[in-house]
Amino acid sequence: MHRKLALITGATSGIGAATAREFARIGYDLILTGRRESRLRDQAAELETQNKIKVTTLAFDLSDRHATEKALNSIDLTALTVLVNNAGLALGTDSMPQAKLDDWDTMIDTNVKGLLYVTRLTLAALTKNAGHIVNIGSVAGRWTYPGGGVYSATKFAVRALSEGLRLDLMGTGVRVTNIEPGMVETEFSEVRFGGDTSRAKNVYRGMTPLSSEDIAETIIWCVARPKHVNIQELVIYPTDQAGVGPVYTHRRTENENSKS
Repeated sequence: MHRKLALITGATSGIGAATAREFARIGYDLILTGRRESRLRDQAAELETQNKIKVTTLAFDLSDRHATEKALNSIDLTALTVLVNNAGLALGTDSMPQAKLDDWDTMIDTNVKGLLYVTRLTLAALTKNAGHIVNIGSVAGRWTYPGGGVYSATKFAVRALSEGLRLDLMGTGVRVTNIEPGMVETEFSEVRFGGDTSRAKNVYRGMTPLSSEDIAETIIWCVARPKHVNIQELVIYPTDQAGVGPVYTHRRTENENSKS
């Protein structure tokens, strides 16, 4: 039986962790990357026990080109069929005149350069196996909002890179999908607000956001399409969100909640 192998970046929480569970459930061996080594080890042990698969873990910072090269060159990628570029983050909501340059560097280095490094280093195997690249973009890659200009710019870049890959890989059989979620309740807002959990929870107050599992199931659906079908771009909003920015999010009052 042909071995199925998926590499998932940013796998220690949120969408990455949920995606790992979904791929494991359908029999994929996994390569999971992230910066939290102990969490990766715990995930690997759990997924291997529950699903009878093999999990390889790589703890490194993908914004560091040399660390990324060292990590990916240390393992056998021969059987790689799916790459999920999930790792990414937003930092701060300050307007550009007040924003921290370090935050900009981190977002660009992780969301754009990190994605590029991992993609380039896995393309030989993915091309040989006519694999599938799934990039996790954002609705912010289509529409901007106050205080999110640079984050949006990185996700606009993910969209452009996804389209560029499709063109460059035409004829190889490699599929490329850019999934652009709206509000998903993960550690995303906690990271953005420097660990302020109450402020992060307020982002989702009075509305029902998407879950990590919603996005993971969508990734699996895209990968499971017949080989001649490429879902190039997919925008996913929660029903309570109709656009980017607070004005486009419906928040129920306590009275509405009590009636539901």
